[in-house]
Amino acid sequence: MKVGIVGCGVISANYAKGARGFDSYEIVACADLDRAMAETLAAEHGYEVAAVDELLADPAIDVVLNLTPPGAHATVLRQALAAGKHVYTEKPLTAVVEEAPEILDEADRRGLRIGCAPDIFLGSAYQTARALIDDGAIGEPISASATCLVGGQGRWHPNPDIFYRDGAGPLLDMGPYYLTSFVALLGPVKAVTGIATTLVADRRIEIGPRKGETFGSFTPTHTAAVLELETGPSATLIVSFEAPTQYYAQLAIHGADGVLELPDPNYFGGPVRLAEKRMETREVPYESRGGMDTRGIGLHDLVVAVAEDRPHRASGRLGHHVVDVARTILRAAEEGRRLEVTSTVEQPAPLPVA
Repeated sequence: MKVGIVGCGVISANYAKGARGFDSYEIVACADLDRAMAETLAAEHGYEVAAVDELLADPAIDVVLNLTPPGAHATVLRQALAAGKHVYTEKPLTAVVEEAPEILDEADRRGLRIGCAPDIFLGSAYQTARALIDDGAIGEPISASATCLVGGQGRWHPNPDIFYRDGAGPLLDMGPYYLTSFVALLGPVKAVTGIATTLVADRRIEIGPRKGETFGSFTPTHTAAVLELETGPSATLIVSFEAPTQYYAQLAIHGADGVLELPDPNYFGGPVRLAEKRMETREVPYESRGGMDTRGIGLHDLVVAVAEDRPHRASGRLGHHVVDVARTILRAAEEGRRLEVTSTVEQPAPLPVA
């Protein structure tokens, strides 16, 4: 399939490089409201440059890869569907969770697919973990835990203020990597409680043309949550932009007979470690997909799923459930009580490494 990128910011370079690993799709064009950004990406990777409306209307484009800021996701999704395109979007699926069911239903009515990042759970490391859990390597799963402590985007992103608006923050920016992993490995979330705070209200841009500007935080910058999963286990999650000198990422699955320690779900690869029945932790060897262990594997699976007429794994409904969980955590924190998650989703099918 032919793919057109809408939104040529920092993450677009990752998808452009990752596309080289797949023969199921080809990125051929890109568009951005800031045409200079589109021209920079196009020059590096040999794409055509178009205005957003032109790209969406182009009959040669089969799939729109939506890499716009979260506040624009719903608009681009609707426009792409109206133009008859499948869509694969960066997370979160929509900034306003109530918009998601209508958009997903519209895709179904049109016979189109919506996929949603993150897709790291389809990589070799996390699929190895899924197989170990399903095969009983840690016994009955009883809990999961994840922590992500980072210092925010001011040091490396030229427009970091987009990460401190409603629809972003650590829970909707970094949280989907961990929440998606919980759902992919153990199943959907039933109910949540949470605490959400902001420790540092004002931030400074440290690189790029806006260097030296300050901006405010308009969404919580530190969140801690307890999740109840439909399959029985519980999970804990801490995500924070309040650790300026750190990048710490941890995720573990605890079972009655052992523990799985997994690599950072924001990146592909990394060690999978298993501790069994009081034994020392050992690293589990696994086969790699090589160049397919990269951002874009979710888009690849969507394209192949269309050809094979089967569900795709990094689906819009999975993305809806994840953003619904995150929004429910924030609401539970605000109201100071346990809340049921209104959505659910089927656990994605395994994707064994051939």
